[in-house]
Amino acid sequence: MGGRNCRIRDIPEVDRPREKMINKGPDALKDKELIAILLGSGVRGENAIKVAEQILRKYGEDLSKLAVVSINELMEGKGIGKAKGCRLLAALELGRRIWKKCEEDIFIRSPEDAYNCSRDLSRMKKEYFRVFYLNGKSKVIKDEIISIGSLSASLVHPREVFNPAVGAPAASIILVHNHPSGDPEPSTEDLALTRRLAEAGRIMGIEILDHIIVGDRKYVSLKERGFL
Repeated sequence: MGGRNCRIRDIPEVDRPREKMINKGPDALKDKELIAILLGSGVRGENAIKVAEQILRKYGEDLSKLAVVSINELMEGKGIGKAKGCRLLAALELGRRIWKKCEEDIFIRSPEDAYNCSRDLSRMKKEYFRVFYLNGKSKVIKDEIISIGSLSASLVHPREVFNPAVGAPAASIILVHNHPSGDPEPSTEDLALTRRLAEAGRIMGIEILDHIIVGDRKYVSLKERGFL
């Protein structure tokens, strides 16, 4: 992204963190780019991305360490004043609270429950294949992203789906993936993959309760459609 003294506005617009987030979504940004957005600006001779790189180097690029840093520790770094430090800590604390909320018991007993737990996939610009692993009481004991990319181009192997189920151990699973187009109608590839995984589940004794396809503010349940 240019030399050491490069300013954010000197970076090609398509590669600037804010524009990149708008065009590709937050998941497309590197850690340093997300931090740069929070910082807002750099210091003389170093843009926000360079300051973000220094922060990550100081904490060994271990975000879990950064999550517990104090405001005084942050302000020891070059270019981090009270305003920047508070913005960064506020974002980290918000993320911690969201994570804590997500760790609370979640039960999936209907297609609507599964959809509500997966609404975040509706904004993704790539296909995400997700699996919820449930115990005998329909409680989510594991939530995994198995694959990112078109299902037709990056096939999901039964091993990737069922290995976590054995380790959990899970009594049943629910498959979820999104259609970036916004249309949740199942494709022939979706149906073929569902049949393949359902057969593997029968062999392993782990039932696939449903396969939810997430679209733009709507979803399709392959169980309700009679495909499971």
